[in-house]
Amino acid sequence: MHYLKMNGCGNDFVVLDHRTHGAVLLDEDRVRAISDRKSGIGCDQLIAIEPSIRADLFMRIWNSDGGEVKACGNAARCVGWLGLEESGRDALRIETEAGILAITRAGDHRVTVDFGSPLLKWEEIPLAERMDTRRLDVKIGPIDAPILHGPGGVNMGNPHCVFFHHDVDSLRVDLIGPLIENHPLFPDRVNVGFAQVLAPDRIRLRVWERGAGITRACGTGACAALVAAARRGLAGREAVLLMDGGELGVHWSEADDHVLLTGPVGVDGEGEWPR
Repeated sequence: MHYLKMNGCGNDFVVLDHRTHGAVLLDEDRVRAISDRKSGIGCDQLIAIEPSIRADLFMRIWNSDGGEVKACGNAARCVGWLGLEESGRDALRIETEAGILAITRAGDHRVTVDFGSPLLKWEEIPLAERMDTRRLDVKIGPIDAPILHGPGGVNMGNPHCVFFHHDVDSLRVDLIGPLIENHPLFPDRVNVGFAQVLAPDRIRLRVWERGAGITRACGTGACAALVAAARRGLAGREAVLLMDGGELGVHWSEADDHVLLTGPVGVDGEGEWPR
């Protein structure tokens, strides 16, 4: 089994091209084995590229816990870069389970992905009950003095909630993240963002990813954080997101309501893994 190891701003992937190297059977156990950082290749997400009749290619995504998911922003940029290099073009389309994404070249090893409009209704997140998605009724800590409360809810092809805090680097994301991921308000579980607005156009962000844990960057998480901040009047509609793995640019267009994510792509190597 031939694979590429890639990363988008430190968010790392094992990429299998089923178009050129043949399809590999990928069940939960196999995905977990490949993703394991001690005994396998190691990655946050496993990606398979397949043919598409609706777009230039199809991208399938599994988290490191073996669960298949619909969207991954940094993976879309990595796979998009491969497609752009392969075709010699500056734009293409990727089909995912969450829909079709428009990909454009944004410089040397830099790619922009257009996620379309964010989903903001409570049933679109989805939530287990109706509430205002600008400020969800979720708290961490004492009821009368919670450490975190009122996260914003956004679906960017996968569900996110975003807390705002004055010092996100002081938070125990490793403890808080899994509690919120599995909160009964989120029937499909949820990705959890911890955002600190430094300026209207600069946001520090840490993310606990559903099914993957703490990652160095999360593309859809960056988009969700910008949208949640803008809806609360905490930031503008365009910002640089400062993540553990580097910087991602997010723009929420007023013209068409689309969210654009731009950032770097890295190729870390390739190898063979037993089929």
